Amino acid sequence: MPAAPPSALELDAFRAKADRFIAELDEEYYVHYAGLKEGFDLKSIYDRYPELTSLEQAQSMGLAVNGSGGGIRELWRFAVEGYMGELTREHTEREARLEAELKAKVGDQELPFRMLRPTIANEPDRTKRAEIEKTRNELTEEHLNPIHLESDEVVRDAVRKLGSDTYVDLYRRFGFDLDGLAEQCRAFLDSTERLYETTADRLFRERAGVPLAEAERWDVARVFRAVGWDAAFPADRMLPALEATLADLGIDLRQQENVHLDLEERPLKTPRAFCSPIEVPDKVMLVIQPMGGPDDWRALFHEAGHTEHFAHTSADLSVEDRRLGDNAVTEGWAMLLQHLIDEPAWLLRRLDVPRPQEFAAEGATGLLYFVRRYCAKLLYELEFHAADDPTALQTRYVELLGDALKIEPSPTDYLADIDSSFYVTAYLRSWAFEAQLRGFLRERFGNAWFTRKDAGSLLRELWSEGQRMNADELLSEVTGAPIEMEAVAERVRESLANA
Repeated sequence: MPAAPPSALELDAFRAKADRFIAELDEEYYVHYAGLKEGFDLKSIYDRYPELTSLEQAQSMGLAVNGSGGGIRELWRFAVEGYMGELTREHTEREARLEAELKAKVGDQELPFRMLRPTIANEPDRTKRAEIEKTRNELTEEHLNPIHLESDEVVRDAVRKLGSDTYVDLYRRFGFDLDGLAEQCRAFLDSTERLYETTADRLFRERAGVPLAEAERWDVARVFRAVGWDAAFPADRMLPALEATLADLGIDLRQQENVHLDLEERPLKTPRAFCSPIEVPDKVMLVIQPMGGPDDWRALFHEAGHTEHFAHTSADLSVEDRRLGDNAVTEGWAMLLQHLIDEPAWLLRRLDVPRPQEFAAEGATGLLYFVRRYCAKLLYELEFHAADDPTALQTRYVELLGDALKIEPSPTDYLADIDSSFYVTAYLRSWAFEAQLRGFLRERFGNAWFTRKDAGSLLRELWSEGQRMNADELLSEVTGAPIEMEAVAERVRESLANA
């Protein structure tokens, strides 16, 4: 154990190196998932910054937290996650390489592993969807789960060396209110149970031809793919609609020199839009391979929310306020733009969508599904990380998610369906953050707040704060209210009532 925390000069040096380390990781993520290179080389990056990811560095940063502010705590968490990331780097690379290399025989086609889920979503035949799902599960169990188990054992050992009994205890030390959020999740599941069963049953009957009680996991992607709405959400109008929406808020996407649009088609490019903030705020990549359809539109607008947040973050902020902090903040901004796709007023302004209220109601049902899923995921992850034997939690995974969704998940996903760093909490809190902030924007600027340049001015002001404040602090400063998961339920009920 180090005898003393780092000095002020050592902290500044750590910040500077952390900034470069994250930039290089984000650039590697970009070039791999944008299809510019097949390999995913993390080793060379970690090798250039060994002092950031050592056990001694993580322990030293922990000593600096006592009596210090939140920024030091974020640097400590970064050091700890860097240490665990280095220990599991090889596992991450192996997983990415396998996902890029694995092929599956589907009928007379050979499909890349990463295309299996999109193929399930686009396959109208239930029997074929089940076959593709079976193939995906077999590949996951044979090739990926052994890597996940190895990685989990490494992390558990690292947590003990860091002075915590479990991963859960470690993140409590980081200030994560896991128990309070879990209690809100249980309450949310209880309060929306009947509403979910009614609305999801109607949606599955309409889109999959089966009631909720008979729905299978291979029906889910097809249902939320919403192919019946594809004609209203063409691929060639995605980017123009985004540009026009941002223009209404006073933002010229094409003139943002720090935003780089990657629009090229490449064989290895991931089909889903993503954002890679290589330099915050100076070089933010928005990667798009437009396919069309509501889900693809939502993904683009979600990643555009991240992009604008990072692109407007003040360069004067410290690295912990620009790059680290509470990710519920950036996820909240992403959700704010994503959920415009389900706003009837936005749809009428930007697209020729028939029955926009009906589409919005279906979107609200989808939101309810995913929030309930993530509520169950958090409860599962708390049990998973506290258990001595992770393999014993496979049954519990099926129980918790099956009870929340009334559809049994694949047991093989009990390892892959875990977000590192309890990122599940960022998504959960971001949904509440978005619902409450949207209510504030509507009250202040009207239901069509997204057409107002003064609303855009407020957003740019808030975006400039980066992640200096956590989501609770930011929401409280703007609205005076704490984050409440029940706000999501109220948002859903409103959309359903207006249908």
